[in-house]
Amino acid sequence: MRCFSAFVAIALLVTAVNGQSPASVLAPTGTLRAVFLGSNPVHGRVDAKTGKPTGPVPDLVEELARTLKVTPAILPAPDAAGVIAALKNGSADIGFLAYDETRAREVDFGPAFIVMHNSYLVRADSPLQKTAEVDRAGITVAAIKGQSQQLFVSRTLTQATIRVLDTMPPQPELESMLLNKSVDAFAINRQRGLDAQAASGGKLRPLPDTFLDVDQCFVVPKGSTAKLRAIEQFVSSIRQSEFINMSINRAKLAGVSPARK
Repeated sequence: MRCFSAFVAIALLVTAVNGQSPASVLAPTGTLRAVFLGSNPVHGRVDAKTGKPTGPVPDLVEELARTLKVTPAILPAPDAAGVIAALKNGSADIGFLAYDETRAREVDFGPAFIVMHNSYLVRADSPLQKTAEVDRAGITVAAIKGQSQQLFVSRTLTQATIRVLDTMPPQPELESMLLNKSVDAFAINRQRGLDAQAASGGKLRPLPDTFLDVDQCFVVPKGSTAKLRAIEQFVSSIRQSEFINMSINRAKLAGVSPARK
């Protein structure tokens, strides 16, 4: 890891961005302030007791901060709107979001680091066996407002009924919705679906295929070209290593894969 850090540091420091060092571009206050989706296990998990975030995003931020020789500050946001707001109001230097064209009107997207897979969550005895069976009359699909899954199903499904929820329901409510058949499927990222399956004791299951693969990307305030260039240098370097794979394995994530482009 030390050798890898040194390699990335050299890659970053060799080329100044617009005459500025990467540190001054990405962390002008001397602290690399990063904001991520604290409720999304694909990005990271926040320890309920210590408040410490762990997972792919915290790993990336800490590694980037080491190469820049600055202090990392990793802040969870409740949703995509919170990430975008932190970048717009200047309380964060960089952020992390799933790519979506509507979000790209408000922030600039940089390179992807992980691909998030998405599957429909159903009750264990549901007749639904694959994604192709979901979009039909009589099927109700739930999704969380503003999340990638909701944006996709609302644009794509033509026969099923879409039920948009304001927030992610807690596990007991999620189970009740599916087991009582108030919804037939829940559009969810696959890791969340696997977590829900485990927590339900097998009463729920994600369908085995994916209805959507979404790049999880670095994001910066709109028009921050210099930031994007510095981030691209960093991501180009880590892709030459097993850094992302190791981070995924440490976080015990099964619903993601490393981004390759």
